Formats: sequence, C-alpha cells, structure tokens
Amino acid sequence: MNNAHIAIPSILKVGKGALKNIGNDIRSGGMDKAVIYFGNGLIDMFGSQVMDSLREAGVTVLEYRELDSVKIEELVELAFSIDNKVQIIVGLGGGKVIDGAKYAAYLRKLPFLSVPTSSSSDGFSSSSASLTVNGRRTSVPARMAYGIIADTDVIKSAPEKFLYSGIGDMVSKITALYDWAYEAEMGYSSINDFAVMIAKKAVNSFVRTPFKSIHEDLFLRELLDSLAMSGIANEIAGSSAPTSGSEHLVSHALDKLLEQPQLHGIQVGIATYLMSKVQDHRYRRVNTILSDTGFWDYAATLGLNREDYQKAIDLAPSVKPFRHTYLHEEKYRKLAKQILAEDPVLQKVFR
Repeated sequence: MNNAHIAIPSILKVGKGALKNIGNDIRSGGMDKAVIYFGNGLIDMFGSQVMDSLREAGVTVLEYRELDSVKIEELVELAFSIDNKVQIIVGLGGGKVIDGAKYAAYLRKLPFLSVPTSSSSDGFSSSSASLTVNGRRTSVPARMAYGIIADTDVIKSAPEKFLYSGIGDMVSKITALYDWAYEAEMGYSSINDFAVMIAKKAVNSFVRTPFKSIHEDLFLRELLDSLAMSGIANEIAGSSAPTSGSEHLVSHALDKLLEQPQLHGIQVGIATYLMSKVQDHRYRRVNTILSDTGFWDYAATLGLNREDYQKAIDLAPSVKPFRHTYLHEEKYRKLAKQILAEDPVLQKVFR
C-alpha cells in the first residue's frame, strides 16, 4: 500500500480585509517569531498594517526587508543568514518575493506564509520557484505554502494587467489537462486521477463564475481560490503536468526569445486559446472567458508580433524535452502556426 503524504496549506484566507488578521493567523499555528520579506515599495503601502497586526497578536518580527532578487546564490546566502529562532517566513508581494521567500523557507525547512498582492499566476500556491540560475530563469523545488492569505482589497489595488495575467494562467488548465491526457495516451506519462479532478474543478468553477466586472469580490475570490487549488493539484501529481502544458511551453519559449516578454499569464492566455484550437477542445469556452473579462482587449494594446509566437511554437518542445504535449509533434506545430496566421480572433491581437 502506498501511503503518500501530500502537503496542503493549513491556512487559506481569501477575502476582503484578510490582511488585517495576519497576526492571529500566524499565532493560531503556535508561532510567534517571524521574518517578513516585502516586494519593492510594499513596506510603505502595507508595512504598518502588517506590523500592527503582528504586534497585537504577540508575534515578534525578527527581521523585515524588501526582497527583489531571485538569483539563487543570493537567496542561499539570505536563507542561511536567518536567525535560528525564526519559526515562519512570510513573503508579501508579487512573484519575485513569493519565489524568493518560499525558496529560503525550503532551504531552512521552515513554514512559509504566502501573501500575494496580485493574482498574476498560481505561483503563490505552488511548491516550485522561478529563480535565476547561471543567468537563466529556472524552475526549482521550493516550499509548499503553510498558509495563503489573499486580501481582495489588496488585489484590487494592483494594476489591472495582473488580473488579466491571472485570468490567462487560470484558463490554461483547460489545455494543460488535455495535453496531460494526450501524453498518457501516447505512453509518455501516467495520469493521477485525483490531481485531474482538483485541477478540473478549479478551472470549471472559475470559468462558470457569473460576473459583471473582474473587480467584483466574488470574481476575485473565485480566481484566487482556483489558482490556489491549481497549486494543490500539482502537489498531488508530483509535477506541474495538471496545470502546465503546451501553452506554458510557448510562454517559456517567448521568455527565452524576447528581451522584454509580457507577463507570464498574458502569454499563457494567448497560447491557451491557440492550443485549444489545435486540440479542438473547448476553444469556445476559452474565447468566451478571454472576451468577457477584457483579456483580449488588453492583449490587443500590446503590439504583439506574430513572428515571435511562430518562433516560440518551434522552440517549445525543447523547453521540456521529457514531456510529450501536442507541440512535441511536428504536425501539430504546423497546425498551430496555421491557426496563428489565419484565426480571426488572433488576427485582432497580433500586428
């Protein structure tokens, strides 16, 4: 009998004003000594609120600072400079500080509290970090969050492009799951049915949420809850396969090709629609959510170059040669480039 142990967050607080109770949430776990890493400029924005909450709950902050580096050698040095009395590491901000804090927690075997200030991707809930290793962005193992605190008031204060990025990253689970099933069918992988169920529930709950504005609390809660569930699906699967397929390979390829890539979730969202057409799977649903949320309208303002995406399609299989998504086969790469050139929805996005 396989007695697998799966790490899941002990704390999940998503909603209006959630940040105000961060002290009590930490204290409820029996911890009273913390290190806090803030994203750039966020001490001025949220520092007083966080520090007041911790002080009132009797949590001592042994160190707090802004953290902007994702260079692995700098994070190793940072991690082993942390006071031995520290019981929890808090990362508050966007992708960089979340990745840096969770990696430091991983190295020191400490609980990690994830406090995202934007909804740009599911990185705040995943057990991997995107770090710079030998000058290149690389995904490395990190700490699954002990807790996630996502304040919808804080999320609303972030630039709208981060919401569009989160929408793109969330809808990508549709094509990622189809890629995983295809990979298993072709004999390159095996499916974890429970991970599939969690990832499916996450994306279906999100795309079926009624809304009039992407700034509504209900919409934001569904987006954040679904992104958190995606991280748990990956933990169950022991890989990113439930939430990252050919659409993510296109985005990673763009990161390699372009001097200034767009936000991860923006690139992923565009590639998700493209791959849903290649797969002939739920592309109407994908288009509907990207249209209704304003994602396409935003993407059309970016001056994207179709040739960049053509090159990314060809490069995509080499990003993860051990996978076997649709783009790992030449016939589907050719189809993807044809759709990229001819699809009327994409014609409005690319110049």
